[in-house]
Amino acid sequence: MNPINEPARFQGAAKYVLDEELAKIVNVSIALEMPLLLKGEPGTGKTMLAHAIAESLAMPLIVLNVKSSMKLLDALYQYDTLTRLNDSRFGDSKREVSNIEEYIRMGKIGQAFVSDCRTVLLIDEIDKADTDFQDDMLDILDQMQFDIIEIDRTVTARNRPVIIITSNAKKDLSDPFLGRCNFHHIAFPDPEMMRMILNVHFPKLSEGLAKACLAAFYRLREFRGIEKKPATRELINWIRALQADPDFDLRSLEKGNLPYLGVLFKKSVDLDLAIQQTGGSRR
Repeated sequence: MNPINEPARFQGAAKYVLDEELAKIVNVSIALEMPLLLKGEPGTGKTMLAHAIAESLAMPLIVLNVKSSMKLLDALYQYDTLTRLNDSRFGDSKREVSNIEEYIRMGKIGQAFVSDCRTVLLIDEIDKADTDFQDDMLDILDQMQFDIIEIDRTVTARNRPVIIITSNAKKDLSDPFLGRCNFHHIAFPDPEMMRMILNVHFPKLSEGLAKACLAAFYRLREFRGIEKKPATRELINWIRALQADPDFDLRSLEKGNLPYLGVLFKKSVDLDLAIQQTGGSRR
């Protein structure tokens, strides 16, 4: 494990625009060996931050995508009883059927624990899980070990992973959970920050096209009744669609004619509302 007085430092990545406050809380969390809980609306870069940290620190990234039906045990390890039963019945496996350990597979948290090198462990959308899952998971991450009951073995982390946890705030997290994490809310990028993000993805983007797209994008996000506002990913894909259209006319866009609204809005009700209010098109 990295000593607290010699922590790895995150300084950003090639395609991740980082503000100073976020960089500080990432590095404090790494130094204190505490999970970092990130909240913010979809499209603010919560998940991509873990990818950027892994890239910057040259660590493998392990992603646990949390599902509402997931049990904590699934994130730790799985005992493949069905395969063992089939192997014992048909006898055509190279594995030793009597050795249960042959049928134990590590889940995502287990993989981070047994890795020979330090990893970045992304626990994505923790708010989908129930409270027991959340609190029990942090117990495991505090202790850096768990038991495999079937073989009476304790798995202890070889290296403490850098832990990033994301939440879309669809469900409240418990006070004990919040108390054991560092916390940062990633606000949706303002136009100035978004322009910096576009510079990363489109180094040669003209100022005229950038200005027109940003003005339209932020106006569309303000429409009342929109269920899923277009986010950064949609803006980037929209610009790509405009650039790929040989008939695209910047002057038409500047006048408020907005093509390819289906790239920005992913729900039919939102798309219909946007078309009604802009006179745009689905194409």
